[in-house]
Amino acid sequence: MKKGFLLIAMIVFGATAAQAQQEWGFGAKAGINFANISGNDFGDADGRTSFYAGLVGELPIVDNLFSIQPEVMYSGQGFTIAQRDQDNFLDTDDNTEYQLDYINVPVLAKIYLVEGLSVQAGPSFNFKVNEEIDYAPLDDDGDINVDEAKGFEVGGVVGLEYKLSSGIFIQGRYNYGFTDILDQGDVHNSVFQAGLGFMF
Repeated sequence: MKKGFLLIAMIVFGATAAQAQQEWGFGAKAGINFANISGNDFGDADGRTSFYAGLVGELPIVDNLFSIQPEVMYSGQGFTIAQRDQDNFLDTDDNTEYQLDYINVPVLAKIYLVEGLSVQAGPSFNFKVNEEIDYAPLDDDGDINVDEAKGFEVGGVVGLEYKLSSGIFIQGRYNYGFTDILDQGDVHNSVFQAGLGFMF
């Protein structure tokens, strides 16, 4: 009796796992970050151009209409303090980058407007993995490690995506940090992203 129950449980579990495996879609993506800092307690600075890369999953809830899309990605963020020439017009080669990099874990609702075209929105849970000031962004020298920013951030994501039948997708997004970066002061991450990915 017990063996029969165990066998039935294994068959049901195996069928459920196989169905879930068929439903889930998995992929990878990468692109460009146009990052900056915003807030009332933040002075004038230029954006930092960096990159993001990571993995993406998609679980259809209603076929071709609505999915849940969790992701895990490395995201290079922060800002640049640009050094100007004497006329305060052109950037020089002496820019300083404040590099604030995260592992971002967004969990998004994905709504298909038409076949292939979707909007995405939801929370993002971001874990700081690197914080440094780089006085020479174009060289290997000039890095100074600092630890001023909080180690965890809650943010929000909105975006637009178009996925081809081949599995390749094009994506544009805006990420905003709801929680302050620092213990004191109104300072938030603000990142525009553009990139490509592929669903396997």
